[in-house]
Amino acid sequence: MRATLIAVALSLSCTALPFAASAAGNLNMVCSADVVVCEHMTRIFSQSHPDIKVSMVRLSAGEAYARLRSEARNPRTDIWWAGTGDPHMQAADEGLTQVYKSPLLDQQQDWAQKQAENSGYRTVGIYAGALGWGYNTKLLADKKLKEPTCWKDLLDPGFKGEIQIANPNSSGTAYNTLATLVQIMGEEQAFDYLTKLNANVSQYTKSGSAPVKAAARGETTVGIVFMHDAVAMQVDGFPIKTVAPCEGTGYEIGSMSIVKGARNLANAKVWYDWALSAEAQSHMKEAKSFQLPSNRNAEISEYAPRFENIKLIDYDFKTYGDSAKRKALLSRWDKEIGASAQ
Repeated sequence: MRATLIAVALSLSCTALPFAASAAGNLNMVCSADVVVCEHMTRIFSQSHPDIKVSMVRLSAGEAYARLRSEARNPRTDIWWAGTGDPHMQAADEGLTQVYKSPLLDQQQDWAQKQAENSGYRTVGIYAGALGWGYNTKLLADKKLKEPTCWKDLLDPGFKGEIQIANPNSSGTAYNTLATLVQIMGEEQAFDYLTKLNANVSQYTKSGSAPVKAAARGETTVGIVFMHDAVAMQVDGFPIKTVAPCEGTGYEIGSMSIVKGARNLANAKVWYDWALSAEAQSHMKEAKSFQLPSNRNAEISEYAPRFENIKLIDYDFKTYGDSAKRKALLSRWDKEIGASAQ
């Protein structure tokens, strides 16, 4: 992957947060949000912290987790920002990340603080978003397909070759989908469902948001993604409708972790504290990032899907963030779904 080096020397009139005023040096960050969000937030950070040179690389959550594992003996990454919480929890479980309690922790929503507590304070929630899908309304009408409002609707033979979803080995979104279905249906029924769904899937993408972007371009009819990613396509003017599955759905707690053995630990803590601030999180919507921010005082976009309007399951982040559980589920997916994927 090509690293994007962002070193911005901007006006000293930009106001830094008090606890970051004396920071300087380098920061190596892996970002698992959409690349537009990664670049926007890095740019905003650099405006208030001009003495810190941020080297940012964008990787999907599964890729980021794999990178931390491969670097375990000689870490080159200082901080991992964003991406679904499950792989962050798995990294914490394996001791790849280190304990840190931010002075801003008490400003966060309960779900964000619980994520920190469950990980032994090796990760923390920074945003949340529900799982669902987006479909291309024009293609649906042209192909005379029934609107898919429930998980079961995606098994309709009319959707053969019309659905995209990411690969759970590389994508936190897809792993969250796998874990969600197991929690809703039970493991055996979930894999039976995924086997049937496979007949309708045209592509398993690397990135979690790629399926709905393909739907927006007219390359597929349905993209299974987090709902805020589908909303972003709507806001951009594409004929995408966002769906929350009628049976219920899981959700992500996008997270942030400092890498154990970080070479630029002080600067990693500067980013960590800044990213938990209401000021920083309020900037995310400017990059059309429509998740729910973790800081109670952050501004929420009018387009953000609200949890109170969605039938959510009680997603078990501790169980499905366990390394052994992840390995077992992915191994079974590879054997039963991946091996026969179209």
